Amino acid sequence: MSMEMQKKNFIRNFYLLFNFLFILNAQAKDYPLSDHYDGKKFFNTTDNQRLSFWDILAWKMKGTAATWPKEIKNNNYPFPLHNKQQKGIVTFINHATFLIQLNGLNILTDPIFSDRASPSRFFGPKRVRNPGIGLDALPPIDIVIISHNHYDHLDLASLIQLDAKFKPMFFVPLGDKKLLAENGVQNIHEMDWWNEHTIKQVKVTFTPVQHWSARGFFDKCESLWGGYFIQNEDFKLYFGGDAGYSSYYKDTQLKLGSPDVALLPIGAYDPEELMRINHMTPEDALKAHADLGAKLSIGMHFGTFQLTDEPFNEPQERIKQSNSDSFILLDVGESKSFN
Repeated sequence: MSMEMQKKNFIRNFYLLFNFLFILNAQAKDYPLSDHYDGKKFFNTTDNQRLSFWDILAWKMKGTAATWPKEIKNNNYPFPLHNKQQKGIVTFINHATFLIQLNGLNILTDPIFSDRASPSRFFGPKRVRNPGIGLDALPPIDIVIISHNHYDHLDLASLIQLDAKFKPMFFVPLGDKKLLAENGVQNIHEMDWWNEHTIKQVKVTFTPVQHWSARGFFDKCESLWGGYFIQNEDFKLYFGGDAGYSSYYKDTQLKLGSPDVALLPIGAYDPEELMRINHMTPEDALKAHADLGAKLSIGMHFGTFQLTDEPFNEPQERIKQSNSDSFILLDVGESKSFN
């Protein structure tokens, strides 16, 4: 690599790091006051504790993370084709990314196709397996839903590519429209908790979960976070985004009913004393499944990016040990049809 190229890379990386540390990407200043927004910050109405920089630094200095495999090869699965006899099809792509086929609509959840969950291509958590469906192999995407702005859930590079290729409707939490619009993404619908929007007889409702948001150190909770309840006359699906266990699951069930299927996070929980507010253990996910009254739940948020300390296979094994017939795991690229 030439000296000039090294210089350009250094400047680019410095700019990205500066942006990550100091630039405020979300500025939620003009939204109505509510039970979860005080005019400056969004907050949980349940447990609202947040990790400080010093908490994270102390944890990382302990160096207690398990060693993950560097690469996992994917199995090959047939591409799912939706037909009128099926109520819906759910395909696990990776992390919290699913393809949902429903009512002639193709919906993507928290799409991340980048190699790293990071503001940079050169540092940050790197994927250990490829997406089960590549971005270039996706069917036409009608809707993209974003649960919150953390880099493993709001991946700008993926959103920009999806917008250029498909021009879908983007559903985002309050405070995130500005970030997408500044990067050229169009057709953005910003949502508060319990807001709903209907497309082709499919109703999308933004629901509360217990979590937080930030793209850097100084924009904490300046945009909202949540899950999505997606339904038509025949089928109800809940996408849980990223969350700690809370009473919000019971609230959602009481307000919207029980889903036919819930997509729930089961990973990124160790050390549990630090992560429990914002990330569920597998056992917490089983409780959320029960609170929602879901007929079936599918685990997510595991086995792609090493975000915390637990071993690669531990979330899956703890779910399997529960011997629950109504909480399952899909392999990356695997689909589940609902008739």
